[in-house]
Amino acid sequence: MKVLLIILGAVLGIGVLTLTVLAHPAFGTFRPVSQERIQASPNYRNGQFRNQEPTPQFTGKEKGSFGAIWRFLTAKDTVRVPKEAIAAYKTDLKNLPPDRDWLVWFGHSSYLFSLGGKRILVDPLLQPEFPASVMLRPFAGTDIYRPEDLPPIDILIITHEHWDHMDYATLRDLRTRVKKVVCPLGIGDYLRYWHYSDDQIVEMDWYDKSQLSIINSQLSITCLPTRHFSNRLLGRANQTLWASFMIEYAGRKVYIGGDGGYDKRFKAIREQFGAVDLAFLENGQYNERWRYIHTMPEGLEQAIRDLEPKQVFTVHHDKYALAMHPWNEPDSVAKAISGRNSAFRLLDAAIGKVVFF
Repeated sequence: MKVLLIILGAVLGIGVLTLTVLAHPAFGTFRPVSQERIQASPNYRNGQFRNQEPTPQFTGKEKGSFGAIWRFLTAKDTVRVPKEAIAAYKTDLKNLPPDRDWLVWFGHSSYLFSLGGKRILVDPLLQPEFPASVMLRPFAGTDIYRPEDLPPIDILIITHEHWDHMDYATLRDLRTRVKKVVCPLGIGDYLRYWHYSDDQIVEMDWYDKSQLSIINSQLSITCLPTRHFSNRLLGRANQTLWASFMIEYAGRKVYIGGDGGYDKRFKAIREQFGAVDLAFLENGQYNERWRYIHTMPEGLEQAIRDLEPKQVFTVHHDKYALAMHPWNEPDSVAKAISGRNSAFRLLDAAIGKVVFF
């Protein structure tokens, strides 16, 4: 009887702990406001958002996520984490020139850029708190920016709900300094739960186009497809959309690629929009087993050839080890691709360094 009580107590304790964790606001709400728009989306079919092409999340003998996670945790054949601190720079972001177009990368997929004097922030992850801090361990030297380091933000863009792209603590602390948040369908429910107002949120489906009035001027942003998935919590697969975005302003075009495996979208985007001044493209955390949902090196090169951007900055690397490849391999990949293709300028630079484009 005593053993049974101990077991029941342990089960109860684990249950209470689990419920306490899941009650954390970072997990969002299960009371969606956007459900009517989601159900009406042509990209939402049979209870889930769908990619334009068949897209298995994992390939190989172990096709489930647990097999992939186990292999990731036990892999010992690469140097996934740098042995020394990575060189990074602490720039005064509040005093950068408003009359030039510039960008500053914070590592992984977080970056701030100025286009025609408008400040645009993408997928910020700048405030390591539980539960994100349990899953995402930044490399030494890379975790040097905080929300308070940022200037007022004209547009915040969120590409999808994954923990390494949509960080509750960062968004919580930025709320009062962000004019507009542009995001795919379903992400607005998280933002409302986190006390963003409806006036701040611009929630978009693929191929939606919005004209945003920012300081008496019109900025155009188009939501575009990518080839990925969403799942912030087990059991909620593909209930929010993932996206890339094209921004057009002051006679220039900037493409925000988000996460996703290679497909025909890059050629289609080139045909739709013509020449792109700058493309932010995914490069890192790739593996042959998830080649359909993340960009492999050969896919990155083909994407650049299809899109034909004038300039490229690659992201999704140099801050977290989320795959089995050596931590610095994406840097070598980008340089090698640039060396073989003279039609574009590679802008990749150290974390925190100001790059003019």
